[in-house]
Amino acid sequence: MKCSESPQWMALASAAASFRSDDKLNLRHLCSDSSRCAGLVATHASAAGGDDRMIMLDYSRQQVTGETMELLYDLADRVGFRDRRNEMRTGVKINSTEGRSVLHHALRMPRTYDYSRMNPDGAKILSEVHAVRDAIDSFVGKVRSGEHGGATGKPLKSFLANVDPVDFKLCTSDLDPAETLIIIISKTFTTAETMLNARTARKWLLDGLADQGVTDEQDVIAKHVCAVSTAISKATDFGIDESNVFGFWNWVGGRFSVCSAVGLVPLSLQYSYDVMSSFLDGAHDIDEHFFDAPLRENIPVILGLLGIWNSTFMGYSTRALLPYSQALRRFPAHIQQVDMERVAIDGTTLPFPSGEINFGEPGTNGQHSFYQLMHQGRVVPADFIGFMESQAPVDLEGDPGDGKTLQDLVAEGVGEALRPHKVFPGNRPSSSMLMTRLDAFAVGQLLAIYEHRTAVQGFIWGINSFDQWGVELGKVLAKQVRAQLNASRKSGASVQGFNSSTSEHLISSYVAFHYFRRFAQFSRVRYTADVQW
Repeated sequence: MKCSESPQWMALASAAASFRSDDKLNLRHLCSDSSRCAGLVATHASAAGGDDRMIMLDYSRQQVTGETMELLYDLADRVGFRDRRNEMRTGVKINSTEGRSVLHHALRMPRTYDYSRMNPDGAKILSEVHAVRDAIDSFVGKVRSGEHGGATGKPLKSFLANVDPVDFKLCTSDLDPAETLIIIISKTFTTAETMLNARTARKWLLDGLADQGVTDEQDVIAKHVCAVSTAISKATDFGIDESNVFGFWNWVGGRFSVCSAVGLVPLSLQYSYDVMSSFLDGAHDIDEHFFDAPLRENIPVILGLLGIWNSTFMGYSTRALLPYSQALRRFPAHIQQVDMERVAIDGTTLPFPSGEINFGEPGTNGQHSFYQLMHQGRVVPADFIGFMESQAPVDLEGDPGDGKTLQDLVAEGVGEALRPHKVFPGNRPSSSMLMTRLDAFAVGQLLAIYEHRTAVQGFIWGINSFDQWGVELGKVLAKQVRAQLNASRKSGASVQGFNSSTSEHLISSYVAFHYFRRFAQFSRVRYTADVQW
């Protein structure tokens, strides 16, 4: 059954209307109900990680009651969420548009994990996963110890991974090619942008080492370039030693590939394989929690259901992810690309809103940029993430849930002219996640929580959260534009195959700019030649 055809869906739509109109359901009143607040907390105590770490999710400041949550749990049951979750765990090909399993959770399983009891191919999958992990461990250990050095014998200290051409000069301006390792991450070794980056980096490497007297190109590539790819033959054709090519599998989606060699190779080189092993252990800890914990105690499930409630029923199209740690400054950006699309599995467009626009900053940065918008402008549901063992404790004044009314300001003696500017209407939904400490294990837990949150929403909405046809379309369009630009610049070919907006304005302007610049350069050359003659 489609979720929008269920009686639970109709009941939730009615509940949302009540929250928008009934003042008794304002968070100012709801948060004063201690029994309600106590019932809207979930905890996860980790048996792994070597100590007494825990995660607490307090979602009592969301615009929900216990009855609202029960409707959401009932909706999950009605659409067969538990079955879909189990299919994901056991390797059923739930990525239907690409005919693939979704097994990024297998990347985090310990070597001794008995996956064969869930998946008939489990032992084989786990053996292959740990063969790659062992190879990464060995390679990283040799590079970090200096045993695997560069072509001049110097240790490799700098690592370049898929650098954008525009940034390449900045990234390499103070690097010594003799001490640099290049990591090419490309599933097929055919993507135009990636291979342009790879060729640019290879040329910089070869030219730089040639200036230092090293001219054996094969030796340079073998010692200074490694790859993460499924196309081993293409990587070796590029000159990369086969032992330095680390593979992954088609059941690893691009948005969920951090725990594969895609993330493990560069991050282990930077932080060590031991640190990244702890990261994987943290992710696995949440995998087990997600697959085994009851829905009402399941942190990724609760976050996913709240996301559905806020975006689909309450009509909030954005969500702020606000970690109170500068070390997590890029975490919101990563989660942005995990949540996508609104196309149903059957190919139809969903008849309701889905997929929040994610944004965020570390809390202290956000306070000086968009917190005023959140307090006094659009309603933006927020996830706050904090740690009990903080390096710099933060004491927040005020509360976006309670707000500050005109009566509060009068009681505080605020001048009449200023009062309207200091009114905070409140009733802003938020959740707070409190963790013991921030380390590699905790980062792995956070990643898995939000990966599974996406899966929860996709299972209930009835979309495929694991394919990436929108990404692929972007690559196709970019290839067409690039081919047109090259043809127009080199041979004067007319612009064809695009709509008038694109061809008559953007592309034509770009081509005209390069044409006149080339004409001007040609004219200067002719003028100089004539004067010299």
